[in-house]
Amino acid sequence: MNKGTIKKLVADRGFGFIAAEDGKEYFFHRSGVDSTLNFDSLRGGETVAFDIEQSQKGPRASRVRAA
Repeated sequence: MNKGTIKKLVADRGFGFIAAEDGKEYFFHRSGVDSTLNFDSLRGGETVAFDIEQSQKGPRASRVRAA
């Protein structure tokens, strides 16, 4: 399990970026947010836990959930 903070949200387009504790930044999409967390309620600076998966464009966050 990885942890980080929401760095940027582009709510109208359904994606955002997480600044992880490992110093990297990960893209996430609305579809990668866990069902226990509402994408529309996310705010910048909020701490989250997430998994990392490989996509065609590189690593991205998945199963984003409250930390």
